[in-house]
Amino acid sequence: MQKTTLRKRDLYLNRLIAFQDTEMIKVMTGIRRCGKSSLMKLMVKHLRETGIKDDQIIEMNFESMSIPDMDARGFYEYVKARICPDKRTYLFFDEVQKVPGWENAVNSFRVDFDCDIYITGSNAYLLSSELSTYLSGRYVEIRVLPLSFKEFLDFHGYTLTERKSPAGDIRKRITDEEGEVYDVRELFDAYARFGGMPMLADIGLETDRVTAALDGVYSAAVINDILERDKRTGQRRITDPILLRKIILFLADNIGNNTSATSIGNTLVDEGLLEGGTRKTKPAVQTIQAYIEALTEAYIFYEIKRFDIKGKEYLRTLGKYYIVDIGLRNYLLGYRDGDSGHILENIIYFELLRRGYDVAIGKIDNQEVDFIATKTDEKKYIQVTESMTAPETRERELAPLRKIRDNYEKLVIALECNLSRTQDGIKIVNALDFLLE
Repeated sequence: MQKTTLRKRDLYLNRLIAFQDTEMIKVMTGIRRCGKSSLMKLMVKHLRETGIKDDQIIEMNFESMSIPDMDARGFYEYVKARICPDKRTYLFFDEVQKVPGWENAVNSFRVDFDCDIYITGSNAYLLSSELSTYLSGRYVEIRVLPLSFKEFLDFHGYTLTERKSPAGDIRKRITDEEGEVYDVRELFDAYARFGGMPMLADIGLETDRVTAALDGVYSAAVINDILERDKRTGQRRITDPILLRKIILFLADNIGNNTSATSIGNTLVDEGLLEGGTRKTKPAVQTIQAYIEALTEAYIFYEIKRFDIKGKEYLRTLGKYYIVDIGLRNYLLGYRDGDSGHILENIIYFELLRRGYDVAIGKIDNQEVDFIATKTDEKKYIQVTESMTAPETRERELAPLRKIRDNYEKLVIALECNLSRTQDGIKIVNALDFLLE
């Protein structure tokens, strides 16, 4: 069996540590195999290194057969029998949604014991209104994503160093464990091909192995978190696995394109994509919407809304979808060089989420800004493009930003650019520098 190395993910670990020993229940969410269980183990390791004894830590992985099947009462009694009587106990529950009525038990732990609670789940059902009712205002969500480009380098054994050139520029140098120097773009191309699922660091970047590993991720996410979701209360049943796969392929093929349930249904019919299945008629818009919601709840796709910059309101029509891991997209569709612009956009979108931004698409008049990234006291307008070298491309990317009349930062992120700033005060940033900040 392949031995898995526990590698640091300080971005997420530091967020957990920030809420350690508070009443807040720490809820780690994200697609299967993105590193939630490892993050739990990293937190347990941190506790042990800071003096917490083994009898103060209870770990339960509900995907393991070593944990017996139990209902909420059995869950409560199992933990109660192991609670440390005179010290705080740290409770770690992996894929806890497998226990019927788990919310009751977790809320009771919080009320009855001196404890600090950490849970994971691979479906947004975990944070449904039912959980919110029991734990309203008492949980914090830590959204775990596949590896960033910077983490990808670290996980795969590359070291990034920086030095100042005689001209004053910052130069990046990447070496492997033997000291061999690698080109940053070469490694980015590998990231854009294979994606950032953490387990790839244990099997290596060999196409057949990567494909087999991603097939496992896809199957687990679709079967466990979508096709079986109807067993949970109040979930609309997903009964047509062929239609589900067609919608997955459509969304994967259209990352960064304006999309609606209606347009998906029309395309599936117009291009004959429903042929070979059991469905003879065009699926209802509500059916397609339910399937899309299942995909976003399983964290396979993320929806991004449109925001009217002048009207200062969100628009209900034509959002976009991005896939959580670009390696999964290439597994589904095959790697295609012509899609590199959309792949870059997808990568930048998730990098902004990692950095804690809320992200929307900007609409100004009849033009579009790729991303509006906002935090509490910060806003950025961002265009993403492969190249800024051609004058017509520069004009296309800069025109919407020039129309925005506020003083927030405006930038273009490009893989190829020969400018550092335009005369309008709009920053031009190299995409690889941005990803390695």
